[in-house]
Amino acid sequence: MNSIHQKILIITAPSGAGKTSITRYLMKVFPVLEFSISAATRKARENEKEGVDYYFMGLEEFNHKIQQKEFAEWEMVYEGKYYGTLKSELKRIWSLNKVPVLDIDVKGALHIQRQYPENTLSIFVQPPSVEVLKNRLQSRGTETEESLAARVNKASYELSFNHHFDKTILNDDLDRACAEAVKLVGDFLQN
Repeated sequence: MNSIHQKILIITAPSGAGKTSITRYLMKVFPVLEFSISAATRKARENEKEGVDYYFMGLEEFNHKIQQKEFAEWEMVYEGKYYGTLKSELKRIWSLNKVPVLDIDVKGALHIQRQYPENTLSIFVQPPSVEVLKNRLQSRGTETEESLAARVNKASYELSFNHHFDKTILNDDLDRACAEAVKLVGDFLQN
């Protein structure tokens, strides 16, 4: 394998499309991949751990890091809820001679892709339909009616960006989508 130094794998999709499931699968197949932990201003969910799932921080700390230009990308993903990729997180992973895997929203993925055009593979995970996506989100049991509506509206908008990414994987069957992702990522890591 050629040098993996400073490569980045981006997995993006509307919420509920399956990007996290595909990301977890890829990380089992390719030990060289390392999950890039995002910063977030939202509260941790019951099963989430600081420094494992996210770097949880208050809005004031997040804004300070924005002003100090410590983010490779950041977005207000939902009203009042900010997420971002810290430059220090990318450096941490590269220092381990690994490839960061960014499981991030569409706008954040576009920013990373623009900043690191030579070193990235961006994969857009597309759900079969907005209706299927809505059903997946409802089945999680983590959404209120309002948050569900916000996620579905945002997903409809994000689907229009699929052509901005290197590859699109239709996730109508998770096993098939994972197999397709393995082929794409294997090729990316070899080059």
